[in-house]
Order: sequence, then structure tokens, then C-alpha cells
Amino acid sequence: MALIKNHQKQEIEELPKLSNLEEAIVYFESNDELEKKDYAVEEISKLEGGWTYLIKYIEDEDANKEVSTKIATILANLDPQEAPIEQIMDLLKLDNAYVRNLGISILRDFGNAIKYYIVKFLIGDDRDLRIFAINVLGDVDFAESRDMLIELLEHEDDINVAMTAVDYMAEIGKEEDIELLESLKDRFDGDFYAEFAVDSAIKSIKG
Repeated sequence: MALIKNHQKQEIEELPKLSNLEEAIVYFESNDELEKKDYAVEEISKLEGGWTYLIKYIEDEDANKEVSTKIATILANLDPQEAPIEQIMDLLKLDNAYVRNLGISILRDFGNAIKYYIVKFLIGDDRDLRIFAINVLGDVDFAESRDMLIELLEHEDDINVAMTAVDYMAEIGKEEDIELLESLKDRFDGDFYAEFAVDSAIKSIKG
């Protein structure tokens, strides 16, 4: 008598249609399977307010890194005109190095689109935001970083902001910038920190 094999049809679970943000978030948070989380991320990203939730997820130091990477990949592929750039830049303010690096990797792909935000911070009245903008310039290797730092240093009166820029000029400055750097010692006359930072930057530039 021939053996009869029972072929059981494997059921493929159909992913649900997520029609609103609340429903998509509930699905995301109630599933641990990476495939389902990835699907939820893609659906959340299409919904109004979705990016605010997803970026908040990335900010959590306990967030699943694979999921965070998925979110970062989708962000990096957005049209820069539609991307939540200012929220992404806020990731660079966090202490978590992994999250900061995700933010940097996303911003690198936006190119000139981030220039507006950097300039806005650089010319603003908030000293901390000016320092933050300088750090963004250094982190993302922006094509015009040097020119923007020179323009800032020509007028900056806050020593902490100026010396943050000087630190980056040590890496990207040219010999023609030395005269400007020397002038900072007169602007911040008598400050040992300024003199040391400027001399160090000039030494680095000269090699």
C-alpha cells in the first residue's frame, strides 16, 4: 500500500492595512517580530505625524538598533524638501553616540538642503545653537563648512562659539586663514584659552 503524504498548506499571514497613525503605532508596539515592525515603520512613515513618533523612537537609548537603522534608511531616502530636517538635527544634540551617528548619516545624504538650517542657527542669537551648528558642519563634512566658519569668525564675539569654530578650522583651514585666526587673539585679548586654541589651530594648519 502506498504511503500518502499529507501536504499541509503553509499559511502566510497577511499584514493588516494600517489606516491611521494610532492604529499603526499600536501594531508597531504590540509586535516583536522584526518583519512586522519594519512593515509598521514603513506605514507610520507615510502618515501625518508619523515621523515625529519614529524620531522619538530613535532617541530612546533602549530602542532596537535594527529598527532604528530601518527608520534612518527611510529618512535618508526622503526628498530633502519633505524631510523633517530640524528634528533629525536634534538627534545630534543627544549624548548617545549611536543615535548621533545615525543622525549624521541621514544628514549627509541631504547635501545642500541642510544649509538653510545651519545658517539659521549660525546667525541666530542663541549661543548654544551657534555652537551646535558649528558641530553639525564638522560632523557632516558639508561642502561649504570652511567658508561658513570663516564668515562666522569674522564677526563672532562669543569666545565659546569662536573657539568651537577655531577647533574645526584646525582640521579644515588653509594657510590663507591664518591671518584671520591671529586676529582673534586681539579680539579676545588676554584670554589664555583663546590664545592656546588659535596657536594650536595655526600649528595644525601649517602641518
